[in-house]
Amino acid sequence: MAHILPTLLAAIVLGAILAAPATAQQPQDLQALIDSTEPGATLELARGTYAGGVTIERPITIKGVDWPIVDAGGNGSVFTVTSPDVTIEGLVITNTGISLDRENAGVSSDASPGLTIRGNRFEDVLFGMFLRTSPGAQVIDNIVGAKALEPGRRGDGIRLWESPDSLVQGNTVIAGRDTVLWFSNGVRVLDNHVAEGRYGLHFMYSDGVVVERNRLERNSVGMFLMYSKDLVLRDNVLAENNGPSGYGAGLKDVDGVVATGNRFIGNRAGLYLDNSPWSYDGHQTFENNLFAYNDVGVLFQPSVKRNHFTGNAFVDNGEQVGITGTGQFTGNTWTTAGVGNYWSDFAGYDSNGDGIGDVPYLLDDLYSELTDDHPALQFFAETPAARAVDLAARMFPVFRPRPKVEDTAPLVRMPAFPAVVPGGGGRSPLPTVATSLLLIAAAAALLFTTRGRRREVSL
Repeated sequence: MAHILPTLLAAIVLGAILAAPATAQQPQDLQALIDSTEPGATLELARGTYAGGVTIERPITIKGVDWPIVDAGGNGSVFTVTSPDVTIEGLVITNTGISLDRENAGVSSDASPGLTIRGNRFEDVLFGMFLRTSPGAQVIDNIVGAKALEPGRRGDGIRLWESPDSLVQGNTVIAGRDTVLWFSNGVRVLDNHVAEGRYGLHFMYSDGVVVERNRLERNSVGMFLMYSKDLVLRDNVLAENNGPSGYGAGLKDVDGVVATGNRFIGNRAGLYLDNSPWSYDGHQTFENNLFAYNDVGVLFQPSVKRNHFTGNAFVDNGEQVGITGTGQFTGNTWTTAGVGNYWSDFAGYDSNGDGIGDVPYLLDDLYSELTDDHPALQFFAETPAARAVDLAARMFPVFRPRPKVEDTAPLVRMPAFPAVVPGGGGRSPLPTVATSLLLIAAAAALLFTTRGRRREVSL
């Protein structure tokens, strides 16, 4: 018995130590570490918690190892950058203030050319990144969350102001307000995933921007582009954007858009055109895009002209092409160089097998014209009443409206579309997949062992 007592007492003491509440560890002084780092050097942060609310006034690299946390304590911005050539990488950046007028952000910059923000996690932040006059910025592979506030009180996940020639690539932005580019020419927006916000992408006065391979879904609006020219929209997915406006993409007063290979799927309106192109001799091209299962495939203001559609697929939209407002709708083309578009409701034929319908596709149903003037009537679309209206118009041509769309060379086969490359992600999903497979294997082994034991007991 005597030799058991020391062991028992040691166990009791150890249990008391483990049960005692852990003492809160004070965040380390990050500002002192930054101030002691030579210009051009790298400051490595080990795992732990560091006090945010710091200012970087010299060109340095801050690199996290094993996800150190930089916490602003609920006040102001986590990082304020006022130097060129700063890199912030591999950190958990968290707990900003909630002041919209002071624009509290995970990273706030001013006059910071060459700023790189790469591979960070932004959590519990008002604005994720607010970059002002930071030309050539690199915003790459970050995961950006938001404050748990009402949508109107949240900040933007990423905002660039007067930051031309920047790169925004591979980021995942969830539940923020907008992703914004203003007065920033030549920016490339590639491979991002933006969901559950207000505007997935919103820019103004930003010329020569390339928007490619992004996934913008479940926002109020996928992207809204304004007062800009020479834009390229390529291979993006704009899906289930169904807010009050609910546009997959909205274009207002823009010029020279070339849109190819995009998927507009399940939005209230796949594409909305308002005074675009705006110049009297401007033209825009929409080629090889998919408009599927939207309430309206393409929605026009009636005065819009000089948009050219060719090689696109319009598949089972509630209304393939719609017009909002009053006025004469003319001046847009639906056939280019003998190639039109694919229409899922085309009732024509192809007698010579060249893939082109032998009769034009005409969008001239009376019920669609009524819903253009009275959108509430969409509720009755595809009902026997709506079909009766269209049948009456066909039987009595005096009631038949002038065609909104005339495609003289409609495609009878669905065009081929390249494989979708999912946007965003921050880090490679392979570790998560591997972990999931291991867990499944462990569960299967446990289930097998348990069944074996049950069998032994029953025997």
